Parts: sequence; C-alpha cells; structure tokens
Amino acid sequence: MSSSLRTLMAGNQIASFIFISSVLVLTHSADDIYSAVMPQTVTALTGSCVQIPCTFNISNFEDKHKKAKSIHGIWLKNISQYARKDSFIAFNSSENIIRGFSDMQMTGNLSERNCTTVFYNIMMNHSDLYYFRLEMEPNVFRATFNPSTDHSSKTVRINVKDSPQPPELKPSELQYVMENTTVNLSCSAEAPCPKQRPTISWSNVPESVHITTQLQEKPDKTQSVVSNMTFKASYKDHRKNITCTATYPRNTSDASTVESTVMLRVLFPPKETHVLITSDGTNVTLTCKSKASPSDDLNYTWYKRGEETPIAWGKNINLTHDQIALYFCIAQNKHGKQSSEEAQRTDEGPSGFSHLVIYGCTGGLFAFFLLSAVFFYCMRTKKKWNRTKTSRQAHVIGSEQAEDKNRDTMAIYANNTTVISKNCEKKETGDLHYGEIDFSKLQMDHKTRENSNNGPETEYSELQVTERKRQINGTQQMDKLYAQEQKK
Repeated sequence: MSSSLRTLMAGNQIASFIFISSVLVLTHSADDIYSAVMPQTVTALTGSCVQIPCTFNISNFEDKHKKAKSIHGIWLKNISQYARKDSFIAFNSSENIIRGFSDMQMTGNLSERNCTTVFYNIMMNHSDLYYFRLEMEPNVFRATFNPSTDHSSKTVRINVKDSPQPPELKPSELQYVMENTTVNLSCSAEAPCPKQRPTISWSNVPESVHITTQLQEKPDKTQSVVSNMTFKASYKDHRKNITCTATYPRNTSDASTVESTVMLRVLFPPKETHVLITSDGTNVTLTCKSKASPSDDLNYTWYKRGEETPIAWGKNINLTHDQIALYFCIAQNKHGKQSSEEAQRTDEGPSGFSHLVIYGCTGGLFAFFLLSAVFFYCMRTKKKWNRTKTSRQAHVIGSEQAEDKNRDTMAIYANNTTVISKNCEKKETGDLHYGEIDFSKLQMDHKTRENSNNGPETEYSELQVTERKRQINGTQQMDKLYAQEQKK
C-alpha cells in the first residue's frame, strides 16, 4: 500500500469521527432544550393570594412522559440550585412539602405542560424570586428553569404590597370632545388572586351611561378586571371628574380601595343664555350670562326689541331709568350662538324702590291688623261661649238642688209624726203614717207650683196643716183611750 493511500484512509477516518461526534453533541443538546413561560413580575396584596401562570416545554416531552412513572413540580425560593444545602424548597408536589406559606396549590396539570400555581395568604416576607423545577422519574428529566443558564427560560419575582396599584384609566387624560359625540372610558384593575377579584365602580358618571365589566387575560397570562363605560358627551358634563374605584377583598379586617380620576372636557355652543338686571340707585346694568366651551372667544351682542341694528357689544350695558324698553343679548363662540329671552327694563329706580318699600310696609301692617282682629274675635267668641256654658251648668245644678231639697223636705215631714203618751208628752217616731203621703199629689202640686211660680212655702204650709190635723186626731184618740181606762 502506498503512502498516499494510507494518508487518504487516515483522513477519511478522522472525518468520520468528527461527523459522528457532531451528531452526538447535537442530539445531546436537543435533549436539553427546555423553556418556561411565566410573568417576570407579579404584584400581590397582603392578606390575599397570588396566582403564578406557568407553562413549560421540553423537547420530546411525549416520549419522556411515556417513560416516566411520575412527574412533579418544585418551587425554589431565592436560590435556583436545587442540590445546594442552603436552597429553600417552598413547594414540592411529590412530597406535599409547603414551607413558609400557609398553603400552596398547583392548579395546572403537569402532564399537559401546565405548571400554574397559587400562593395563599401572602405576607410581606414572601417578596422574592421563585424558580420552577420539573422532575420526571425515574431519572427521565430533571431541570430547574433558570434564566441564568438559558435565555429562553424565565423565572418570576413576587412583589408584595400593603396597598394595590390604582386602576388604569384609559384614556388617562381626555382631550376636548364635541357635544353629543360618543366617549369610551376603560378602567382595568389587576386581579392577582382568582378567588378574591377586585370590584370596579364608577362615580360622577354622565346620565346616558352604559357600563360593562368582564375578566380579561393578558399576554403574560395574568388576569385583570376591566370595566368599559360608554356615554354621549353633554355640556352639563363639562369639567366633570369621573372616578373609577377598585375594591380588593382580602383576609383582613378591611378591604383595600384605590381609585383613578379623569376630567371630561366638552366643547359646545352657548347654553342657558339669559339677562341679569341690577341697579345701584342711579343707573341700571344689564348683564348677559351664558355657558359655553371654549369661553375665551365668547362675545355678546345687545339688541332692543323692534330694532335690527345692535345697540351695544360686551357682557354688560348700562342704562338710565328713562330708557324703558325690551332688551335681549346674543352669546356666540366658534361652535354656535344662542339668544336670551327679552328682559323688561322698567322704571324701578329710587322712587320705584320707595314704592316697593311703602307697599310692602302697608301690606304688612294690614296683615297684622287683620290677624289681630281675627284673634280678638275668636277670644271674645270663646269667652261668650264659656259664660253661656257656665250659666247653663248653674241653672241645671240649681234645679237639681231644688228638687233634692223638696225631696228632703217631704221626707222630713212624712217621717216625723208626733205621738202623745199617757202623760200627754209628745214623742217623735219615724215609723208611722208612711202610707198616708200621696206622692202623685205632691208631684202634681210641685208642677202646679212651678207653673204658678210659687216657692216651696206653699208645699210646706200644706204639709204642716196636714200634719197638724193628724196630731189633733191622734190626741183625741189618746184622750178617748185614757178616759176608757179611767172608767175601768
């Protein structure tokens, strides 16, 4: 074999070795290709939770997944090296290890290359860098997704705050909008915790407002609550501060509230144009009032009724008291113009004012005297009614007392009779002659007395005579009985 041939064969062997070595390196490099997608920074609120959206990709993942008997995820805090003694394993799904947190949950399915994890009850000391590690056992794949070794990999930083960021209001500064045009405002608030999402409310909103609210996902897979407000601009909304408020619930004594505000600026022609009349006692001033935007170029023109030519320009005009007429003004800017109603200029100078004072005082005095007369009339009527009522009561009481007195007199004379004993002594007893009193006759006599306007003396005399006769008859009977006893 020639030397040239040996040299050629040696070169082919070296080339073949280099080719085979290159293929092995590329294959090995292809096996090590892996990446993760997660937000670089998330902001968490103390007392709430935070969700880390996470997805990963590994070359030949399906083949590796078939070989692996188990697959689990690990979260490392601060240090990405898993084997170091000072590494801090915050979460390990294979051993259900949770360190430094009250609770953590991997909501993503690792078999579907989803490593989304929720950290609960976030505290201030949880602010740090967190690294995701994937292990497929037995010894199929083990790697920590560390951006320091592979620029396609990412890690996440959790920033914990006591107060959330204010909501984002778009547009942050409204340019001038023309009246009756449609305005759209958008307010978005970060929603780091899926179970405690913020609520959005609007204040100082226009009348013709329409509001819709929804949950949206951003490109980095984090979520936010977005509220859109649509309305038609009105001149009444000019320089109105519209506020968007986001309220975050959390596991503390109170919720956290933040807000953002934007001023609405509306362009419109003159509105509510009118004339104001003032007087200083000598002259009368007419002032033209109007709302407009912009108001810098607002100008005023004055007219008198019946005249087509303007009589003055400017916001104010001064008149004397003898210039009695109807006046009106026209306000105008670059968007349009508006005329006021006609204002009556009357002679209400010092004399007019004096007349008003006199009329007012006279009316006040008349009202005072009228009210006084009504008051005294009512008091007099009340006193007269009271006297009539008292007189009637006295008459009724007197009649009742007279009847009671007559009854007592009849009872006295009816029940007191005189009895003469053997010794001719008079003895009063209440047990005799009750049946001898004729009440019907007495009542009739009483009515007769009332009709004849006679007093109770007639009744007394009649009863006294009757009683006297009874006493005489009784005495005579006793004398007869006494005489019969003597004869015996």
